[in-house]
Amino acid sequence: MKSILENKTYIYLICLSLGILTSFSLPPYNLLFINFLTFPTLLYILINYVDKKIISFFVGCIFGFGYFISNLYWITNSLTFDVNFKFIIPFALILIPTFLGIFYGLVTFLCNFFNLKNKFSSILIFSIFFGSFEFLRSFIFGGFPWNLTVFSLSNYLSSLQILSYIGTYTLNLLSITIFLLPIIFFFNYKSSTRYLIICFCLILVVLNFLYGSLNIKNFEKKKYDNLDSVIRVVSPNIPIERFLINQDLEKYINELFTLDNPNIAKKKIIIFPEGIISSIYLKDLKFFKNIFQKKFNTNHKVILGINSIKENKIYNSLVVLNNKSELLYKYNKNKLVPFGEFLPFENFFKKLGLKKITQGYQSFSADNKREILKIDQLKFIPLICYEIIYSGEINPNKKYYDFILNISEDGWFGNSIGPVQHLSHSIFRSIEEGKNVIRSTNNGVSAFVNPKGQIIKQTTEKGYFDLNKIKRVDKTYFTNHGNKIFFYFVLIYIIFIVFLKIRENK
Repeated sequence: MKSILENKTYIYLICLSLGILTSFSLPPYNLLFINFLTFPTLLYILINYVDKKIISFFVGCIFGFGYFISNLYWITNSLTFDVNFKFIIPFALILIPTFLGIFYGLVTFLCNFFNLKNKFSSILIFSIFFGSFEFLRSFIFGGFPWNLTVFSLSNYLSSLQILSYIGTYTLNLLSITIFLLPIIFFFNYKSSTRYLIICFCLILVVLNFLYGSLNIKNFEKKKYDNLDSVIRVVSPNIPIERFLINQDLEKYINELFTLDNPNIAKKKIIIFPEGIISSIYLKDLKFFKNIFQKKFNTNHKVILGINSIKENKIYNSLVVLNNKSELLYKYNKNKLVPFGEFLPFENFFKKLGLKKITQGYQSFSADNKREILKIDQLKFIPLICYEIIYSGEINPNKKYYDFILNISEDGWFGNSIGPVQHLSHSIFRSIEEGKNVIRSTNNGVSAFVNPKGQIIKQTTEKGYFDLNKIKRVDKTYFTNHGNKIFFYFVLIYIIFIVFLKIRENK
């Protein structure tokens, strides 16, 4: 084994395998134990078999490439709908994991400057760089905080309740530290010291688990609040190919609204997914007023995703309409998907005959406003598609609201692991913010997630489910303080590292 690890080619192959294996700790596989094998092995290699900085950089890059190519392969499925994009598929399959892998390359590269040894301080140094660069990739170039290491805890709700205090990025930092603990058995410590460190960390893990379990039990004892309006979440399951061809719009809208089968006697909020009427603009809905009046009455409010236009700019919008198709509220998406909704370096790529992947040639524009919307007595934060993945950016005004509404079109993911990964972000946001999350998706997982991350209702089939009562919790500590909590923990790590380094040098 030692001779194998002295060969740089074998080191790279092992790191590639470690990255691929680590991805199976994420949804939908959730094989959490893998992280307790792969992360210590990576750090062990870095400490004992990598002495050159350039080698350390490639070690991290290759680990990251393996990790991302195996859990983000489904991104290329969105390129299969337009023949003009198919030639890009091999490039996207390689370039996206390569770019994201660079963040992990920078982690191992910077670790090399600290002369890592078989000491506990090495665990903290690796954790702080890994956690910090995961944080950085969540914001740089628009950010893409998909499949952070901490998402391997998605099935362990009791362990996730601490999110309401510290948030996703801090728990990610702490999780990496815990995953690295098995390497202590290879450190030059006395047996008593090893077991003391392990026991101390395990006690913290157990205490967190017990706190989370008690938190959930107390929540389950809370009484439901009955809603004045029934919330109906519609899951159309319309093949995405249908949006890319010419169709009889009146017939299509009739079919779409028939899915709801509204009850005339009740006040109702009916939620349809993102872009479910993408062939026309908001201003054109007036031509379908007769369908609205036939399908809905004055007790009904309709929420759906549609494109809107203002001053020659196109927006991906969520709108609230009455039974006459009149606009009550509108929210324009703030975070756009590169290539999916806008074309970076558009002037250059247009010369190559390319456009954004979604329907139409002009790129969407991003708005910078997100306000709480109110229907009847219910207040909600609107989020479109992957806006749900951004921790600490849900409610910039810190005002009260009842639930988070996330509408999405997950058909671009195809028959892959993508929709389940997308759903896992709703679990994290619900606990962080202490809010119910309602998801309406087309070709994805429509769900109702309570403030403790429990999925109460979900469906991937054509149809709908109703909500007439919810449980509420108080505003969370994380809601008030946001991601600055992560920087407090980074500071604590740094102080602890300095303390350990001073002791090690005595």
